Amino acid sequence: MTHTVLFKSSFLPTLIAAAIATSSPALALDKVRFGTDWLAEADHGGFYEAVVDGTFAKYGLDVEIVQGGPSVQNRAMLLAGKLDFYLGTQQEQLVGQEQGIPLVDVAAIYQKNAQIILAHPVTGNDKFEDLAKLQTIFMTQGGFGTYFEWMKANFKGFHDEQFRPYNFSPAPFLADKNSAQQGLVTSEPYAIKTKTGIDPKVFLLADAGYTPYATMITVQRQLIDTNPDLVKRFVDASIEGWYNYLYSDNSAANALIKKQNPDMTDGQIDYAIDKLREYGIVDSGDALDKGIGCLTAERYTQFAKTLVSLKLLMPDTDVSKAFDTRFSCKGVGLSLKKS
Repeated sequence: MTHTVLFKSSFLPTLIAAAIATSSPALALDKVRFGTDWLAEADHGGFYEAVVDGTFAKYGLDVEIVQGGPSVQNRAMLLAGKLDFYLGTQQEQLVGQEQGIPLVDVAAIYQKNAQIILAHPVTGNDKFEDLAKLQTIFMTQGGFGTYFEWMKANFKGFHDEQFRPYNFSPAPFLADKNSAQQGLVTSEPYAIKTKTGIDPKVFLLADAGYTPYATMITVQRQLIDTNPDLVKRFVDASIEGWYNYLYSDNSAANALIKKQNPDMTDGQIDYAIDKLREYGIVDSGDALDKGIGCLTAERYTQFAKTLVSLKLLMPDTDVSKAFDTRFSCKGVGLSLKKS
């Protein structure tokens, strides 16, 4: 038996629209290119998580992560318009204002800078200020010209003669018991323990009072002015990605990290995630109740004053142009946190 169903004419537009929606492909995602500051690693884990778990797609984004590395200039690519977002540093943007560079920090993924000084596990290397007694500190030229200036200004005994170039090998440090070496809390201690079986002493600069944000989401001012919704969606999705990476199953993100960076190991990744949690690198301070990525004007400008006092930033720099607080501290992702 054939059943005929009659519809009122007023329903027809709705039915036609529904049929078109069902038969049409999904709306195209906004393509975004995001450049990191180094090769794929757990320090970028939340962004990779947002790719593999669909968070970026949920926010209407098709994100390509462009790795950094020794010969990659992703900041320059952002300025040239070849990237949409970049993983920058607070000091870069502040100093950039002096040069008229139109880059802006819109979120601070690292509430604590992961920079460390590590030393040999011997008596006498007990407190941060004890490092001033050492004959040598292996640092990059960048570290010597930034946080070492802060160390000299805030702790008695540090002096320029301690500086020796750090070439990203621990061998010179390991050969000299009267030395220290720069590093990241997520990386160098693991490499030394793997090589020697010994845990070095680790001194996190942030815990000694060095307070810049790090792992900043950085954009061109023009993108904020022309497409603030895109900026908001990228920031929000990144924040959710970081909660999922730190507090849920992150195996798929780690697999993608290892695919992009074949030299990365499970041991290194596990160590880095553990230290991100232990030291509160991502989830501490304002992030605890305002959400990962929280960037406040008060803290941002306070570090700018520190740079001015160290003569690393001109006093008349318009600091307000270096950051935008409208995209963070909204509590995004807090419900995803699992203890």
